[in-house]
Parts: sequence; structure tokens; C-alpha cells
Amino acid sequence: MNAFKQLGLEDHLVQAITDIGFETPSEVQEKTIPLLLDQDSDLVALAQTGTGKTAAFGFPMLQKIDINSRTTQGLILSPTRELCLQITNEMKLYGKHCKGLNVTAIYGGASITDQANQVKRGAQIIVATPGRMKDMISRRLVDISKIEYAVLDEADEMLNMGFFEDITEILSYTPKEKSTWLFSATMPKEVSLIAKKFMNSPTEVTVGHKNMGSKNVSHEYFLVGARDRYRALKRLADANPEIFSVIFCRTKRDTQKVAEQLIEDGYSAGALHGDLSQNQRDVVMKSFRAKQIQMLVATDVAARGIDVDDITHVINYQLPDEIETYTHRSGRTGRAGKSGISMVIVSKSEVRKIKSIERIIQKEFIKKEVPSGMEICEVQLKALANKIHDTEINHEIDPYLNDINTLFEDVTKDELIKKFFSVEFTRFFNYYKKSKDLNTQSNSSHDEGRSNDNSTRFFINIGSKDGYDWMKLKDFLRDTLQLNQDDVYKVDVKDSFAFFNTDVAHKDKVLEFFTDFKQDGRFINVEITEKKSRDRNRGGGGGRRSGGVGYGGGGRGRNDRSRNSGSRSDSRGRRSDSNSSGRSPRRSSDFKPSGGGDFSRARKSRRK
Repeated sequence: MNAFKQLGLEDHLVQAITDIGFETPSEVQEKTIPLLLDQDSDLVALAQTGTGKTAAFGFPMLQKIDINSRTTQGLILSPTRELCLQITNEMKLYGKHCKGLNVTAIYGGASITDQANQVKRGAQIIVATPGRMKDMISRRLVDISKIEYAVLDEADEMLNMGFFEDITEILSYTPKEKSTWLFSATMPKEVSLIAKKFMNSPTEVTVGHKNMGSKNVSHEYFLVGARDRYRALKRLADANPEIFSVIFCRTKRDTQKVAEQLIEDGYSAGALHGDLSQNQRDVVMKSFRAKQIQMLVATDVAARGIDVDDITHVINYQLPDEIETYTHRSGRTGRAGKSGISMVIVSKSEVRKIKSIERIIQKEFIKKEVPSGMEICEVQLKALANKIHDTEINHEIDPYLNDINTLFEDVTKDELIKKFFSVEFTRFFNYYKKSKDLNTQSNSSHDEGRSNDNSTRFFINIGSKDGYDWMKLKDFLRDTLQLNQDDVYKVDVKDSFAFFNTDVAHKDKVLEFFTDFKQDGRFINVEITEKKSRDRNRGGGGGRRSGGVGYGGGGRGRNDRSRNSGSRSDSRGRRSDSNSSGRSPRRSSDFKPSGGGDFSRARKSRRK
């Protein structure tokens, strides 16, 4: 008997499963499908991305709704357009033998009139993003007052994206007598809150452990100097010639910048972030699925809905703000029973977050060394040899063989092989022959490879009370000062103030920028702190600063200092791995994502 038939599914759904090629239910499907078919109750299902959650709620919904009715009976909310379309397509595929089924996708970036017309034709199931759904409800273009089943898919991500109020308002238009099914990869407090608010004694199904990473994914981290992050990324790519990866950055700006650097250095890369138009996003994703792009650089939000089973690596170029988000990232690989690798590039100040992630995913990270230049050359040479060995012979070259043989008649077999492989090998060898060791030791968790003599420490009169943690403050300083990601370091946030470091070279720029700087009508005061040794001698315990302004801050400092607003430069941060000026050994890709364009760096007003 068919394994899905045993779960209680009807013949027409089992036939669709057979057509798709599914053979064995995944664990989340095995646990939830019988439960949802037998009961009209609320459900909280915790399972990793890529474990078949759509089928877990899709098949029961398709079996329980009345296909002959044109009333909307099922509502599925998802965080992004990509995931909304993915779920819609899968639901149509699952219900291919359900005559009269209408599954309608409602999302931003498309004609709201066309979507409203599809609903009017009788959509038994609506799959929607919260923003567009709220808009259509307010315009009275959709009626969800009679739905029987509501699904919150990727609930943790929807809440991370700030959709709590939208979800609350949308669900307020639905009947109380309905079944609510919440599916999530992690169970942060916000998801627990929404479960308590909108669900009635829900049954909980957990695949693995709460917030636990996929068992098919191994986790590695690479410890490098803060300024070697991009060099390390290139080496990891070069050391894995068949890489097909998603590279995660924390901000749209960094995503665009890293993608541009990779493309300039000859890698087949593309960017995916919120500043791209929908058409640009579609072009990038189409190229990625066709493997014209090997390295997709993405933000966490934009990466939701990437449904590609063959991703070999997830590379965390930067760790996320929320530790739970790492679970989502690593879930992009190791799907459909395949193994995958999640890599993290960290500087010394970030090592402590690795331990926090280990506790959440209940897996241990393996500390790996960034490959040396010669190791990469060896890997590339062997990969080329295997590629040539496995290449099918094209007999169209036969007419030219006599001329080729004549050309090489005085060359031995060994010499011919050496010449042939040198064409590719020499590029890597010349690029990496003078490359330095990028690995650093973790004997100190805060120095990030910088000497005290080359560093300036600053005080700033904003802190956690103002909504900043160390990452948010680092982003604020970097964006307002037009610095690179790693130019601001040793960020230490207190309750009402904070400290941070930059290299001495940026000292004047920092002081000039924050002269008379206002944010939301409040002066933001930045001053140089004194050395700890001097503080101890004066009995200040680290609390004294040059300039003599107290921690209360807020007053104007250094009024005699004029701001040189014309001194800003576009710091693209392009660096070569080797000591020479040679470019990356990768060949340039024909594909350049249409989302490249100018990437504006927004600056907040400094004066009122």
C-alpha cells in the first residue's frame, strides 16, 4: 500500500503524489497529516525549512475543503512573495486532480485588480503575504469571514519581519470557529505569544528538537582578521570548485557590495535584497535556479522562499542579529535528504556567538582553517583533471586532429599534460603564490588583530535604552560615517551610553562628523576616551574621557571644530588577496544581475 495512502489521504491526492514522484512521507508529514485529517483542532508544528511543511498542511487542507463551493475556505499567510508563489504552485500541483480547484496568490508587486478578479472567480484557497492581504481586506476585495482553515507558514520569520500587527488585524476578520495551523522553524517568544493569542489549546508537533538545526548539515567556522573577511570568502569559493551557495549578509548595502566585488573578481555571483525591483529579483532567482549563478548573496528576508534542493554550501559572511535566524540560514542546504555545509566567517569578537548558536541548534561547530594558496591550487588542479577525465569526446574535432598532432609531434605525453594543465593552473598559482595566511588565533576575544597603538576608542551617549545592541550601533556608525563593515570594532553597549573603536586614521573623521550632530532632535555626543591605564591612575575606573563632558551627554561638544562635509569618499573596499595587483583567478561570468545599479547609502540629517 502507498505510504501516503496509509496516512489517510484520498485516491486523487495519492495520485498527485505519485505523479510528483514522492515516495515516502517526511517526518513532519507523517506526524501532522493524520492528525489534521482526523481532528478540527489547532496545531503548532516545529520543523526545519526544507522538511516538507507545505505538503504537511497542503494535503489535509485540500482534502477537507469543499471543492464544489466558491467560498474562500482556506487562508495561508507567508512572509515573502517568493514563498507565497512557491506555496501556490505546490498547492496547485497537489490538487491537480481536484476538478474546479482555484488557488489564488495575493502578494505585492503585481496588479491588485487582477488578483481581486481571481478571488471573485471563486478561490477556495488564498495564499497571501500579510501586507497585500491587509490592503485587499481594507478595500473589501476579499472576504475571509467564512474560512475554516488558517495557516501561518514560517511564522517566526513573519514576526521577525514586523508583521505581528498585520497578522493580528487579518485574523480579526476570520471566524473564531476555525482551525489554525502554525508552522515554524523556531519557537521564539513572539511565536509563543501569537499561538496563545489566536489558538485554542493547540497540539504541538516537533520534528527533532525546538530550534535544532538539520541533521544533514555540518557546521564550520573560520576565524580571520576582521579585514580579511572578503579574502576568506574568495578562498572558500576557490577551495570548492563545484560550489553552489547562498552567502548571507546582514544588510542590503553589504549584500550589494559583496556581490559586486565577487562579479568584479570574476565569480558567477548575484545579489538578492529588498532594494531590487520584482523583475530584477525574478531574473536573479531564475539564473540561480539554472545554476548560471553559483554564489547568490542575499539578505535574510530576501532569501525566504528560496526552494532549491541542490545548494551545497551556506556561507555566513556575517552572523545575523538574531541567533535563531541562523537556523533559517543553515536550512537552505542539506535538503531533500542531501548533505550540506554551513560555513561561518568570524572575527575574534564574534567567536562568543558561535557558542550561543551551538546551544540553540544543539550541534557543535568545527573550527576549520582557511585554505592556503597552495592548497587551493592543488584542489583546482585535481578538479580540472577530473573534469577533463569525465568529459564526453566531441567527434566534431576529428577533422582537425592531424594538424593538432603535427603541432605536438615533438612533445612527449608528460610535457603535453603539463602544458595543458598549466593553462588553468598558472592563473591560480600566480594569484596565490604570495598570499598570506588568513587564519588568526582566538587567544583574545576582543582585539580583532589590531594593535592598541593604531586604534582610537570613543564614547557615544546612546545605548541600549535607545534601542541599540552592539550590531545595530555598529551598523549605525558605519552607515552614517560611510565606513566599511570592519572599520568599527570593539563595540560595547551599556544602558545609556556605549564605546567603540576605529583605526587612528578615522579619528578626525569621526570627531568632525559628530560635531553638533542631531538625531530626532537630540544631540549625539562622541568623544575620545582616555587609556585605561591613565583612568586607573586617576582613580576613574574607566569612566574618564578627554573633553570633560559627563555621561549625561546631550550637550554640544567641540564647538570650535568645523565639519568638513566634503571629505566623504566612496569606500568600495575592493581588495586583492595577493600582495600583487593581480585579479582573482576566476573567469568573468557572462551573467551580471540586473539588480546591480547604483546602491545609495542613506545618511541621516546631521543638522536640524
